Amino acid sequence: MGPTSAKSFPGQQAIAVNIRPAKRAKQEIDYGRRGKGDVFGAFRPATGDVDTQAYTRRTIANWIDFLEQVDAWVEPTAQRVYAILDNLNTHHADDVLLFSLTHPRWEFVFQPVYAAYRNLIEPWWKILRSLALKGRRFETWAEIVVAVEAATQYWNAHQHPFVWGRRRRHRPPHPSGIALLPNVA
Repeated sequence: MGPTSAKSFPGQQAIAVNIRPAKRAKQEIDYGRRGKGDVFGAFRPATGDVDTQAYTRRTIANWIDFLEQVDAWVEPTAQRVYAILDNLNTHHADDVLLFSLTHPRWEFVFQPVYAAYRNLIEPWWKILRSLALKGRRFETWAEIVVAVEAATQYWNAHQHPFVWGRRRRHRPPHPSGIALLPNVA
């Protein structure tokens, strides 16, 4: 997730719509030049378990450091680790090739160009932004790091399997029978 800068992130505010003239939702202009960085994440959809790490820059060295942390995070009994990646240039670096040679259980799968929806971590980034950033103002990058760590801990405490494409919403029960009779007055 990145690059993310320290700024104000809009939230939801209730607006009285019955009052005329209706008011508009407003937010103070914030250019957010108070620090920035990137958040790397690893996600296990079967359990919903997540690991995130914040870095001030998106470099190959930080990417390899994150892969080492994820390798320690994954159980040693796992025979294969499939890392689904986009086509970012740091994911194709020579150091990543060396990492894959020294860690034979890892396999890197690159998603097709313009197909971010195929990676299950992408909808989870939206959830993380909502948990950590939405409706808050950050003065420094360190505040964002603390908020992301707290949101990750909250998610892991309430984790559940992540199902692709299924929304959790209440649906009224469908009445039994083939069809309903029309209402005739």
